[in-house]
Amino acid sequence: MANIGIIGSEGRMGKAIAEAIQISHADAHTVAGAVDRDGDVEALAAAADVLIDFSSPAALEASLDAAVAAGKPILIGTTGLEERHHWLIDQASEKIAVLQTGNTSLGVNMLAWLVEEAARRLGEDWDIEIVETHHRMKVDAPSGTALLLGDAAARGRQIRLEDHAVRGRDGITGKREAGTIGFASLRGGSVAGDHTVHFLADNERLSFSHLAENRGIFARGALKGALWLIGQKPGRYGMKEVLGL
Repeated sequence: MANIGIIGSEGRMGKAIAEAIQISHADAHTVAGAVDRDGDVEALAAAADVLIDFSSPAALEASLDAAVAAGKPILIGTTGLEERHHWLIDQASEKIAVLQTGNTSLGVNMLAWLVEEAARRLGEDWDIEIVETHHRMKVDAPSGTALLLGDAAARGRQIRLEDHAVRGRDGITGKREAGTIGFASLRGGSVAGDHTVHFLADNERLSFSHLAENRGIFARGALKGALWLIGQKPGRYGMKEVLGL
């Protein structure tokens, strides 16, 4: 039986995770507590066996500090992270187990593995474009999932995504530069998350897609990842390890 602490409890994902624990694991696992803005994250970390954080980039440092102080593992699903946030995660992972991912869906993470394999085997003759669609309330772009898929493609090609990403084309952009990875973001309605990675060559195309019908898939994946994290050695992990890929 695991006691799971939720950080960002008033957000859509926080509520979905609490519901997933209640529905799917009512007899095995419990919500140790839940905090949102200005909540006592230190007390929550002390009471929980593992933390799940879907709050905000601004709250991440406090979440990591509390997890490290309590010696508890933490799953971070917050998107919109910048270089400094990843540095903080790296520092914390020297002391505790940290699972950070742009998407907790098991299907999306299987998709990322397929994208990495395709990028590795197809080569630069195939252009890569990533298109994502989300609800009108989403505040960051490209989505964390789109960046996760871009990272997978870059790993397959043994390049750095930061050096090859092209975002938001507008105006006279000139011809497409070989080896780049393009991103396009659409926002509207109540879309939970649609992602397609296109591999385009002369006279043929190969596309991989994942369509999220509701947030329950992310909550179930987050719960599976958090439970896997309990008992792991200090280090930085991803959903690949959870899936055994």
